[in-house]
Amino acid sequence: MRGWIIYKENASLLRQEAYEIHRLVEVAKEENIELEVFSPDQFDLTVTRDDEKSILIDGKKHELPDFVLPRMGAGTTYFALAIIRHLERLGVYCVNSSNSIETVKDKLFAQQILAQKNLPTPDTMLVKFPVNVALVERQIGFPVVVKTLSGSQGSGVFLSKSKGEFDDLMQLIEATNPKANIILQQFVKASHGRDLRIFTIGGRAVACMERNSNGENFKANVSAGAKGRPHPITPEIEWLATQTANVLGLDVAGIDLLFDQEHFKICEANSSPGFEGLETALDINVPKEIFHFIRIRLGIFDKMPMDTKQVDAKKSPSKTQPKAEA
Repeated sequence: MRGWIIYKENASLLRQEAYEIHRLVEVAKEENIELEVFSPDQFDLTVTRDDEKSILIDGKKHELPDFVLPRMGAGTTYFALAIIRHLERLGVYCVNSSNSIETVKDKLFAQQILAQKNLPTPDTMLVKFPVNVALVERQIGFPVVVKTLSGSQGSGVFLSKSKGEFDDLMQLIEATNPKANIILQQFVKASHGRDLRIFTIGGRAVACMERNSNGENFKANVSAGAKGRPHPITPEIEWLATQTANVLGLDVAGIDLLFDQEHFKICEANSSPGFEGLETALDINVPKEIFHFIRIRLGIFDKMPMDTKQVDAKKSPSKTQPKAEA
Protein backbone atom coordinates (compact mmCIF):
# COMPACT_ATOMS: atom_id res chain seq x y z
CA MET A 1 0.00 0.00 0.00
CA ARG A 2 1.29 3.46 -0.92
CA GLY A 3 0.39 6.78 0.65
CA TRP A 4 1.26 10.45 0.78
CA ILE A 5 1.21 12.88 3.68
CA ILE A 6 0.53 16.48 2.67
CA TYR A 7 2.09 18.65 5.35
CA LYS A 8 3.23 22.24 5.63
CA GLU A 9 6.85 21.04 5.33
CA ASN A 10 8.28 18.30 3.14
CA ALA A 11 10.34 15.36 4.37
CA SER A 12 13.68 17.18 4.01
CA LEU A 13 12.51 20.09 6.21
CA LEU A 14 10.63 18.24 8.96
CA ARG A 15 11.37 19.59 12.40
CA GLN A 16 11.90 17.23 15.33
CA GLU A 17 8.74 18.58 17.01
CA ALA A 18 6.61 17.31 14.12
CA TYR A 19 5.83 14.29 16.29
CA GLU A 20 2.80 13.06 14.37
CA ILE A 21 4.53 13.07 10.98
CA HIS A 22 7.56 11.19 12.30
CA ARG A 23 5.32 8.62 14.00
CA LEU A 24 3.23 8.07 10.87
CA VAL A 25 6.36 7.53 8.77
CA GLU A 26 7.92 5.26 11.40
CA VAL A 27 4.86 3.03 11.81
CA ALA A 28 4.24 2.96 8.04
CA LYS A 29 7.62 1.21 7.62
CA GLU A 30 6.65 -1.33 10.27
CA GLU A 31 3.34 -1.92 8.48
CA ASN A 32 5.01 -2.37 5.05
CA ILE A 33 3.44 0.86 3.75
CA GLU A 34 5.34 3.15 1.39
CA LEU A 35 4.67 6.64 2.77
CA GLU A 36 6.06 9.92 1.39
CA VAL A 37 5.77 13.44 2.81
CA PHE A 38 5.15 16.44 0.54
CA SER A 39 4.29 20.07 1.09
CA PRO A 40 1.66 21.90 -1.01
CA ASP A 41 4.25 24.12 -2.68
CA GLN A 42 5.82 21.04 -4.31
CA PHE A 43 2.65 20.43 -6.34
CA ASP A 44 1.57 21.79 -9.71
CA LEU A 45 -1.97 21.16 -10.96
CA THR A 46 -3.36 21.24 -14.48
CA VAL A 47 -7.04 20.83 -15.24
CA THR A 48 -7.02 18.38 -18.14
CA ARG A 49 -8.70 15.21 -19.31
CA ASP A 50 -5.31 13.49 -19.27
CA ASP A 51 -5.21 12.45 -15.63
CA GLU A 52 -1.62 11.21 -15.76
CA LYS A 53 -0.29 14.69 -16.53
CA SER A 54 -2.68 16.67 -14.35
CA ILE A 55 -0.61 16.58 -11.17
CA LEU A 56 3.15 17.06 -10.86
CA ILE A 57 5.44 17.04 -7.83
CA ASP A 58 8.65 19.07 -8.14
CA GLY A 59 7.83 19.31 -11.85
CA LYS A 60 7.73 15.54 -12.35
CA LYS A 61 4.96 13.01 -12.83
CA HIS A 62 4.42 10.67 -9.87
CA GLU A 63 2.45 7.46 -9.66
CA LEU A 64 -0.70 8.20 -7.69
CA PRO A 65 -0.90 6.73 -4.16
CA ASP A 66 -3.64 4.56 -2.71
CA PHE A 67 -4.40 7.16 -0.03
CA VAL A 68 -3.48 10.66 1.14
CA LEU A 69 -3.30 11.98 4.70
CA PRO A 70 -3.67 15.79 4.75
CA ARG A 71 -2.02 16.98 7.98
CA MET A 72 -2.51 20.76 7.86
CA GLY A 73 -5.77 21.08 9.79
CA ALA A 74 -6.84 24.67 10.40
CA GLY A 75 -3.79 25.85 8.42
CA THR A 76 -5.10 24.32 5.19
CA THR A 77 -4.87 26.96 2.47
CA TYR A 78 -7.03 27.28 -0.64
CA PHE A 79 -4.19 25.83 -2.71
CA ALA A 80 -3.83 22.84 -0.39
CA LEU A 81 -7.59 22.24 -0.58
CA ALA A 82 -7.37 22.40 -4.37
CA ILE A 83 -4.71 19.66 -4.30
CA ILE A 84 -6.88 17.43 -2.11
CA ARG A 85 -9.93 18.02 -4.34
CA HIS A 86 -7.85 17.20 -7.41
CA LEU A 87 -6.60 13.95 -5.89
CA GLU A 88 -10.17 13.02 -4.96
CA ARG A 89 -11.21 13.62 -8.58
CA LEU A 90 -8.48 11.22 -9.66
CA GLY A 91 -9.92 8.55 -7.37
CA VAL A 92 -7.41 8.79 -4.49
CA TYR A 93 -8.86 8.20 -1.01
CA CYS A 94 -8.17 11.24 1.19
CA VAL A 95 -8.34 10.97 4.97
CA ASN A 96 -10.06 13.38 5.56
CA SER A 97 -11.99 14.66 2.55
CA SER A 98 -11.59 18.21 1.24
CA ASN A 99 -15.22 18.95 2.13
CA SER A 100 -14.89 17.85 5.75
CA ILE A 101 -11.56 19.69 6.18
CA GLU A 102 -13.08 22.92 4.84
CA THR A 103 -16.16 22.52 7.04
CA VAL A 104 -14.21 21.93 10.26
CA LYS A 105 -11.76 24.73 9.48
CA ASP A 106 -14.67 27.18 9.80
CA LYS A 107 -15.54 26.87 13.50
CA LEU A 108 -18.79 28.80 13.19
CA PHE A 109 -20.04 26.69 10.28
CA ALA A 110 -19.16 23.50 12.17
CA GLN A 111 -21.09 24.75 15.21
CA GLN A 112 -24.08 25.60 13.01
CA ILE A 113 -24.13 22.05 11.60
CA LEU A 114 -23.89 20.46 15.06
CA ALA A 115 -26.63 22.70 16.47
CA GLN A 116 -28.85 21.89 13.49
CA LYS A 117 -28.49 18.20 14.41
CA ASN A 118 -29.58 19.05 17.97
CA LEU A 119 -26.20 18.16 19.47
CA PRO A 120 -25.16 20.00 22.68
CA THR A 121 -22.82 22.90 21.92
CA PRO A 122 -21.95 26.14 23.77
CA ASP A 123 -23.93 29.19 22.62
CA THR A 124 -21.91 30.82 19.84
CA MET A 125 -22.10 34.28 18.30
CA LEU A 126 -20.42 35.89 15.26
CA VAL A 127 -18.79 39.26 15.92
CA LYS A 128 -19.31 42.32 13.74
CA PHE A 129 -17.56 45.62 14.32
CA PRO A 130 -18.28 47.84 16.12
CA VAL A 131 -19.25 45.23 18.71
CA ASN A 132 -22.44 45.79 20.67
CA VAL A 133 -21.13 44.84 24.11
CA ALA A 134 -24.56 45.10 25.75
CA LEU A 135 -25.94 42.63 23.21
CA VAL A 136 -23.07 40.21 23.89
CA GLU A 137 -23.75 40.45 27.61
CA ARG A 138 -27.41 39.69 27.02
CA GLN A 139 -26.94 36.85 24.53
CA ILE A 140 -23.76 35.13 25.79
CA GLY A 141 -22.79 36.70 29.11
CA PHE A 142 -19.40 37.12 30.79
CA PRO A 143 -16.86 35.59 31.07
CA VAL A 144 -16.86 34.88 27.34
CA VAL A 145 -14.50 32.86 25.15
CA VAL A 146 -13.17 34.76 22.12
CA LYS A 147 -12.02 32.69 19.12
CA THR A 148 -10.70 33.28 15.64
CA LEU A 149 -12.64 31.34 13.00
CA SER A 150 -9.57 29.20 12.26
CA GLY A 151 -7.02 28.00 14.77
CA SER A 152 -5.53 24.91 16.36
CA GLN A 153 -3.67 23.78 19.50
CA GLY A 154 -5.32 26.58 21.47
CA SER A 155 -4.02 29.40 19.25
CA GLY A 156 -6.44 32.24 18.63
CA VAL A 157 -8.50 31.49 21.77
CA PHE A 158 -8.88 34.02 24.61
CA LEU A 159 -10.98 34.38 27.74
CA SER A 160 -12.47 37.78 28.55
CA LYS A 161 -13.45 37.66 32.20
CA SER A 162 -15.36 40.93 32.36
CA LYS A 163 -17.34 43.36 30.22
CA GLY A 164 -14.55 45.95 30.41
CA GLU A 165 -11.81 43.48 29.51
CA PHE A 166 -13.86 42.27 26.55
CA ASP A 167 -14.53 45.81 25.33
CA ASP A 168 -10.79 46.62 25.42
CA LEU A 169 -9.96 43.46 23.45
CA MET A 170 -12.59 44.19 20.79
CA GLN A 171 -11.35 47.76 20.36
CA LEU A 172 -7.79 46.47 19.94
CA ILE A 173 -8.83 43.92 17.30
CA GLU A 174 -10.96 46.47 15.45
CA ALA A 175 -8.09 48.98 15.40
CA THR A 176 -5.55 46.46 14.10
CA ASN A 177 -7.71 44.25 11.88
CA PRO A 178 -11.29 45.45 11.41
CA LYS A 179 -11.98 42.61 8.94
CA ALA A 180 -11.00 39.88 11.43
CA ASN A 181 -13.45 37.01 11.70
CA ILE A 182 -14.17 36.49 15.39
CA ILE A 183 -16.69 34.30 17.19
CA LEU A 184 -17.76 34.40 20.82
CA GLN A 185 -18.59 31.28 22.77
CA GLN A 186 -20.30 30.62 26.07
CA PHE A 187 -17.81 29.97 28.88
CA VAL A 188 -18.58 26.61 30.51
CA LYS A 189 -17.39 27.12 34.07
CA ALA A 190 -17.35 23.43 35.01
CA SER A 191 -14.75 22.83 32.30
CA HIS A 192 -12.34 25.60 33.29
CA GLY A 193 -8.83 24.33 32.48
CA ARG A 194 -9.96 20.82 31.57
CA ASP A 195 -11.71 18.96 28.79
CA LEU A 196 -11.82 15.60 27.03
CA ARG A 197 -10.08 14.68 23.78
CA ILE A 198 -11.61 11.69 22.02
CA PHE A 199 -9.87 10.20 19.01
CA THR A 200 -12.28 8.68 16.49
CA ILE A 201 -11.37 6.51 13.52
CA GLY A 202 -13.92 5.19 11.05
CA GLY A 203 -16.86 5.99 13.30
CA ARG A 204 -15.30 4.39 16.40
CA ALA A 205 -14.06 6.11 19.55
CA VAL A 206 -10.66 4.45 19.92
CA ALA A 207 -9.19 6.53 22.77
CA CYS A 208 -10.16 9.17 25.32
CA MET A 209 -8.08 11.30 27.64
CA GLU A 210 -8.80 14.11 30.06
CA ARG A 211 -6.60 17.15 29.60
CA ASN A 212 -6.06 19.31 32.67
CA SER A 213 -4.03 22.48 33.14
CA ASN A 214 -4.41 22.31 36.96
CA GLY A 215 -5.81 25.83 37.02
CA GLU A 216 -2.78 27.39 35.34
CA ASN A 217 -4.68 28.12 32.13
CA PHE A 218 -8.34 28.14 31.12
CA LYS A 219 -7.29 26.20 27.98
CA ALA A 220 -6.61 22.48 28.33
CA ASN A 221 -4.38 21.87 25.30
CA VAL A 222 -1.44 19.54 25.94
CA SER A 223 0.60 21.72 23.58
CA ALA A 224 -0.03 24.62 26.01
CA GLY A 225 1.26 22.65 29.01
CA ALA A 226 -1.80 20.70 30.17
CA LYS A 227 -1.36 17.11 31.32
CA GLY A 228 -3.25 14.18 29.84
CA ARG A 229 -4.56 11.10 31.61
CA PRO A 230 -6.81 8.19 30.59
CA HIS A 231 -10.56 8.70 30.88
CA PRO A 232 -13.20 5.98 30.45
CA ILE A 233 -15.31 6.11 27.28
CA THR A 234 -18.86 6.19 28.61
CA PRO A 235 -21.84 5.62 26.28
CA GLU A 236 -22.56 9.38 26.32
CA ILE A 237 -18.96 10.28 25.44
CA GLU A 238 -18.83 7.68 22.68
CA TRP A 239 -22.16 8.80 21.21
CA LEU A 240 -21.25 12.51 21.23
CA ALA A 241 -17.81 11.89 19.69
CA THR A 242 -18.93 9.50 16.96
CA GLN A 243 -22.00 11.58 16.10
CA THR A 244 -19.87 14.71 15.79
CA ALA A 245 -17.37 12.97 13.51
CA ASN A 246 -20.17 11.48 11.43
CA VAL A 247 -22.14 14.72 11.06
CA LEU A 248 -18.97 16.59 9.98
CA GLY A 249 -17.88 13.77 7.64
CA LEU A 250 -14.60 13.03 9.42
CA ASP A 251 -13.09 9.54 9.07
CA VAL A 252 -10.27 10.48 11.46
CA ALA A 253 -10.96 13.14 14.06
CA GLY A 254 -10.07 14.62 17.41
CA ILE A 255 -13.28 15.61 19.19
CA ASP A 256 -13.06 17.97 22.18
CA LEU A 257 -15.80 17.80 24.82
CA LEU A 258 -16.35 20.27 27.65
CA PHE A 259 -17.45 19.15 31.10
CA ASP A 260 -20.96 20.51 31.76
CA GLN A 261 -21.97 19.40 35.25
CA GLU A 262 -22.94 15.73 34.84
CA HIS A 263 -22.89 15.88 31.04
CA PHE A 264 -20.82 17.32 28.19
CA LYS A 265 -20.90 19.93 25.44
CA ILE A 266 -19.09 19.68 22.11
CA CYS A 267 -16.33 22.28 21.99
CA GLU A 268 -14.95 21.57 18.52
CA ALA A 269 -13.67 18.95 16.08
CA ASN A 270 -10.21 18.67 14.54
CA SER A 271 -9.60 17.21 11.08
CA SER A 272 -5.85 16.75 11.65
CA PRO A 273 -5.64 15.97 15.38
CA GLY A 274 -2.36 15.75 17.21
CA PHE A 275 -1.78 12.58 19.18
CA GLU A 276 1.50 12.96 21.04
CA GLY A 277 -0.30 13.58 24.33
CA LEU A 278 -2.69 10.72 23.62
CA GLU A 279 0.09 8.19 23.00
CA THR A 280 1.95 9.43 26.08
CA ALA A 281 -1.08 9.11 28.35
CA LEU A 282 -2.59 5.93 26.92
CA ASP A 283 -1.31 2.60 25.71
CA ILE A 284 -2.28 3.13 22.06
CA ASN A 285 -0.49 3.19 18.71
CA VAL A 286 -2.51 5.82 16.83
CA PRO A 287 -0.77 5.52 13.41
CA LYS A 288 -1.27 1.75 13.46
CA GLU A 289 -4.99 2.22 14.15
CA ILE A 290 -5.25 4.72 11.28
CA PHE A 291 -3.41 2.47 8.81
CA HIS A 292 -5.49 -0.57 9.75
CA PHE A 293 -8.65 1.45 9.12
CA ILE A 294 -7.34 2.58 5.71
CA ARG A 295 -6.50 -1.02 4.76
CA ILE A 296 -10.03 -2.12 5.62
CA ARG A 297 -11.56 0.91 3.91
CA LEU A 298 -9.64 0.24 0.68
CA GLY A 299 -9.58 -3.55 0.93
CA ILE A 300 -5.81 -3.63 0.44
CA PHE A 301 -4.06 -6.35 2.42
CA ASP A 302 -0.52 -7.64 2.03
CA LYS A 303 -0.11 -11.34 1.24
CA MET A 304 0.84 -12.92 4.52
CA PRO A 305 2.97 -16.08 4.71
CA MET A 306 1.31 -19.30 5.77
CA ASP A 307 0.66 -19.44 9.49
CA THR A 308 3.76 -20.64 11.32
CA LYS A 309 1.81 -23.29 13.18
CA GLN A 310 0.49 -24.69 9.93
CA VAL A 311 4.03 -24.83 8.51
CA ASP A 312 5.33 -26.58 11.63
CA ALA A 313 2.42 -29.05 11.53
CA LYS A 314 3.30 -30.02 7.96
CA LYS A 315 6.96 -30.48 8.81
CA SER A 316 6.44 -32.46 12.03
CA PRO A 317 5.11 -36.05 12.08
CA SER A 318 1.48 -36.66 12.95
CA LYS A 319 0.63 -37.41 16.56
CA THR A 320 -0.93 -40.71 15.44
CA GLN A 321 2.19 -41.75 13.55
CA PRO A 322 4.17 -44.39 15.47
CA LYS A 323 7.60 -43.37 16.65
CA ALA A 324 10.56 -44.90 14.87
CA GLU A 325 12.33 -47.64 16.80
CA ALA A 326 15.70 -46.79 18.22
